[in-house]
Amino acid sequence: MTSLRSVGVDFGSRRIGIAICDSGGMVATPHETIKRVGDEKVEHARILEIAADIQATAIVVGLPIDMRGEEGPAARNVQSETRRLAKKTDLTVHLHDERLTTVSADRSLQEQGIRRSERPDMVDQLAAATLLQTWLDGRGESGAETGVEGDSTGPSEPLR
Repeated sequence: MTSLRSVGVDFGSRRIGIAICDSGGMVATPHETIKRVGDEKVEHARILEIAADIQATAIVVGLPIDMRGEEGPAARNVQSETRRLAKKTDLTVHLHDERLTTVSADRSLQEQGIRRSERPDMVDQLAAATLLQTWLDGRGESGAETGVEGDSTGPSEPLR
């Protein structure tokens, strides 16, 4: 059976949330938070190490589209960083709309009674799991890759 494992990546200015999915490509789970250290090479190396460890076939990066469906400065920064990450790997790299994933993750942790001071790392991982899960679910329904640069809402080709 071919592995359909993927890594979800939620690039933030202070942390990078990482999620992974099972070998069947069905269920995303929070995995790790990478602290931004000011060295993209180190940060990307860790992402690619996780991908290699789980034998991933794809990396899915959250694209922060605003509520009007427009790409602002944050989205352009993520697109630029995603292109640099894609150049460092032979894996397929996708961009996927991540609207409200962080808000949803924070609310979920708050409802579970987790204190604000304990939430930052968890929020990033959970946001990455949410975006990866929506990508997995959408891929299964449409049969096409979605949320890729230049077309963050419909079927398109992956970056690589």
